[in-house]
Amino acid sequence: MSLLCETPHPSRRAVLMTGGALFAWAYLPRFARAADNHDPRLIVIVLRGALDGLSAVGPVGDPDYAGLHGDIALSLSGPHAALPLDAFFAVNPAMPVFARLFKASQAAVVHAAATGYRERSHFDGQDVLESGFAGPGHVATGWLNRALASLPAGDRVATLGGLAVGPSTPLVIRGAAPVLGWAPQSLPAPAGDLATRVLDLYQHRDPVLAVALQKGLDANKMALDDQIGAKPMKPRGGLDSAAGMRQAAQGAARLIAADDGPRVAALAFDGWDTHVNEGGATGRLATLLGGLDGAFEEFEKGLGERWKDTAIVAITEFGRTARINGTVGTDHGTGTVVLLAGGAIKGGRVIADWPGLKPAQLYQQRDLAPTSDVRAVLKGLLADQFGLSAAVLGEKVFPDSGAVKPMMNLIV
Repeated sequence: MSLLCETPHPSRRAVLMTGGALFAWAYLPRFARAADNHDPRLIVIVLRGALDGLSAVGPVGDPDYAGLHGDIALSLSGPHAALPLDAFFAVNPAMPVFARLFKASQAAVVHAAATGYRERSHFDGQDVLESGFAGPGHVATGWLNRALASLPAGDRVATLGGLAVGPSTPLVIRGAAPVLGWAPQSLPAPAGDLATRVLDLYQHRDPVLAVALQKGLDANKMALDDQIGAKPMKPRGGLDSAAGMRQAAQGAARLIAADDGPRVAALAFDGWDTHVNEGGATGRLATLLGGLDGAFEEFEKGLGERWKDTAIVAITEFGRTARINGTVGTDHGTGTVVLLAGGAIKGGRVIADWPGLKPAQLYQQRDLAPTSDVRAVLKGLLADQFGLSAAVLGEKVFPDSGAVKPMMNLIV
């Protein structure tokens, strides 16, 4: 397929100049809105590091919960009381925006969920989550990109392509379909042959934008040069901080809301590996959840009238242990939560076939047992938002997953 490029609209240029570095938009046509004014969008947020679903959305009505999850269990009483969702579940108090959206039927939870992966390697778990294959070892393309590529030729969602937010393109959206890459100011500018080609393109088509991109590349090179000969440093990024999550969502929302902007986006937020001093209603996990909550708020504000057509899904590679460890954290587990938000979400529900938390009910006597498949949730969103058939979803988007049926009625 031949790909075209054109100079961004001036309003888009202003967004890119103030928000970060443009490094790859393979196709940028202009389209009017659909005649029926239905213009669906899907935003995927990958929480890397494995989320403790029992401290994000606590089963406060389960009599075994408090004793099992110990000091980091949520409670409906006390100075940091959890926010009730229904008679059984409550969300972490760090997420008041999500709680508000839930009450407005614009957010939902799928609890006790997991992919088909049952080991506890972050790398393999993220591979399975983002590639959409049943097992690890598939790192060439992601399920979200294959979903775009599976749409009919000429489909507006496919033609406008996807958006990848971060210093590198998340696996979930890598592939043949066109993708725009965008990095907030706090993130490294792109480097390598791709950035060089894009820079050359804009030097000819948009010199102002080319100058901004070159500055970003130069700054990134200086940062890398400073690390030569030093011991390895934590990768720069900022998407493991509350402020970074908000900034990423704010910039992404501006691009996604535009008439000629991408309808599909992927963001990856780091830092969810909470082995030590996790905290429950307060502490490290609560700070991260507050950042995710802030991202939901930025999308709600930034998408404006397009919020009503938007579905956001936050997913992670696996859950964490039901019991806390000796360092007041949790280790790698299995079942966790999928968080859904957006004006298009049929919300106000916690969807769960609750497995229970008694020792015999735990997976391998240590984890929340999974009773829902994350792929079923994702299939349901793709089917309802973009009309992909169960056959395409089971064969092309999530290969060899025909037995996993799409979860229906997630979208209004």
